[in-house]
Amino acid sequence: MVNESADRQGQPKMERDRINPIVFYGSAVGILFFAVWTMFFTASASTVINAILGWISHSFGWFYFVAITAYLVFVIYIAFSRYGDLKLGPANSKPDFNIVTWASMLFSAGIGIDLLFFCIAEPVTQFLAPPVGEGGTIQAARHAMELTYLHWGLSGWGVYTLVGMSLAFFSYRHGMPLNIRSSLFPLFGNRIHGVIGHAVDIAAVLGTVFGIATSLGIGIIQLNFGLKYMFGIPENVVTQMILATLIVLFAAISAVTGVGKGIRRLSEFNMLLALLLMLFVLFTGKTIFLLNALVMNVGDYLSNFVTLSLNTYAYKQPTDWLNAWTIFFWAWWIAWGPFVGLFLARISRGRTIRQFVAGTLILPLVFMMAWMSIMGNSAIDLVMNNTGVAQFGEQAMNNPGSSIYLFLQSLPWVGLTTVVTSILAIVFFVTSADSGALVLANLTSVLRDPSRDAPPWIRILWAGIIGVLTLALLMAGGLTVLQGTVVIMGLPFAFVLFLMMLGLMKALRADALQPNADGTAIGEHTNRIAHGDGAIGNWQQRLTSAVSFPNHQQIQRFLQDIGKPAMEEIRTGMSSKGYAAVVTEEVGDNEHLTLSVDLGGEQDFTYQIWPLKCAMPAFSILATRVDSHYFRLEVHLNEGVQSYDLAGYSKGQVSADILDQYERHMFILHTQREGNGTESLRPE
Repeated sequence: MVNESADRQGQPKMERDRINPIVFYGSAVGILFFAVWTMFFTASASTVINAILGWISHSFGWFYFVAITAYLVFVIYIAFSRYGDLKLGPANSKPDFNIVTWASMLFSAGIGIDLLFFCIAEPVTQFLAPPVGEGGTIQAARHAMELTYLHWGLSGWGVYTLVGMSLAFFSYRHGMPLNIRSSLFPLFGNRIHGVIGHAVDIAAVLGTVFGIATSLGIGIIQLNFGLKYMFGIPENVVTQMILATLIVLFAAISAVTGVGKGIRRLSEFNMLLALLLMLFVLFTGKTIFLLNALVMNVGDYLSNFVTLSLNTYAYKQPTDWLNAWTIFFWAWWIAWGPFVGLFLARISRGRTIRQFVAGTLILPLVFMMAWMSIMGNSAIDLVMNNTGVAQFGEQAMNNPGSSIYLFLQSLPWVGLTTVVTSILAIVFFVTSADSGALVLANLTSVLRDPSRDAPPWIRILWAGIIGVLTLALLMAGGLTVLQGTVVIMGLPFAFVLFLMMLGLMKALRADALQPNADGTAIGEHTNRIAHGDGAIGNWQQRLTSAVSFPNHQQIQRFLQDIGKPAMEEIRTGMSSKGYAAVVTEEVGDNEHLTLSVDLGGEQDFTYQIWPLKCAMPAFSILATRVDSHYFRLEVHLNEGVQSYDLAGYSKGQVSADILDQYERHMFILHTQREGNGTESLRPE
């Protein structure tokens, strides 16, 4: 329950969750128009998409290589810098999920069904038809695994890490909406709430939708073959339409249950099933060979990482190969950036930047290396050393969706493993689609609380839109059109990511100014207790305050008799000076007080008082009382919780603390402006 108070000049800052009409209708109408165009004008749509793809590949292929490398270098630099210790949330916040659940969720959302599709198809294709050199050799086998690691390794996860880190920082540390536009606030100020912000969010939505649709389309192709293989169900548009409908239905149900239930449980189940399948292949295959190959693949990838990352094949450019592989993958990672990045931010509150970067880069990489090496080398070995299955390699190249099912024929218990693979594909489907629907709903909504999700009906609607677009792309030309569309849609957002880097860097530098600001403002709060307005004037009163452990009733009286009146005084004073200020009181489980001051084009000032329930210390004479808990009154600002307790303050002292924090906030804004080139009147 929320109560608000504001004068005629002030506007309440709290509002109901709702859709953002410009972003929602702008992106939804554009997507549906594209879907209708590709469904009913298939030939012309395919021609136009391929023409645009050719132009982008020729003109911007190099840019994709540079961009992907720059994103990765940036996030690693931030993690190792002094900013790495900053929390994605208040200083005392704790992660919402344990490390295993967190890793499962980021892995399932970040890769999903594509890992099944490409784990056999890509190594075999790169082995038999490499971009340069002779195929089918030992050197081609080693290079095939290098390329597979490149396309699925650190580089792509750098995109997710950048978006997730930026969104989590601005949302959970600075209280801004969990939208892409929030990360551009340091560059554009309140203009992010206008045309600039709408354009950025629409670009993010379009990239996300087409990225997810591509993954689902690839998955449907694979699952359709699996059903034909197991049950004789035909491979055609009708079957694919039924599959898409069922997947969207299950995804909508899972998305409605939210992150903490459906998506979390499906992700954990998925991770376990994938791990069991990988171990089965390892121990029923050539175990020692696969372990040796894994070690060698990791060494090749790490030692040649820079060369692989920047190899544009300029002297003899295999254009078709680049379009189908490296450029496609880089555009695909970028297109998925808003989706996975926002989802990672949503599940990563409370972790430090360094923990977030390390986790999102290392945890998926470890599993990916093991998975791709064990599955890929098993398939390559099958092609190299088993003359009886010579046709397997050609089939894997020409029909990638069939590759994993054909590969499993060479292993024991083919019936069981085929069923397990199909279940894994379906669950990967659902986890990608449900988290995608959730993220798209959040991107196209105005949410009061960054930790809340959009209403269920919006999630269901987006699940349906994803399904329609997936079918449209499949009808327009299958895998080729899916890949081409992703490359096209990923390009605009690649430029947005550079703006996000600049915005995040500027915000991090502003946070680094806080110690200086503290020295000018809030560092005096202890002196204020002794000497300020309404000060506790003698040591006996100060001692009483220091050793008191207030209960819940006492804290509630403080909020009503001291905290809220102090905020009202400041609000009235701010309003008399022409500032829009509002005091908000929330009761119940999230009981706290908030004073917000709208600063126009600058970052708004927010001062909150939150009660924090703490265990009674053993040394307290009250430790034996019935509830054995006491409460602190913590101050929360845009950048998080402060390291002092308001219990024992008078109304005058709380008012003085609010003003000190406001002066500190203005100091930081001033220093930001000065650092951006604002002319100074100080003598040289």
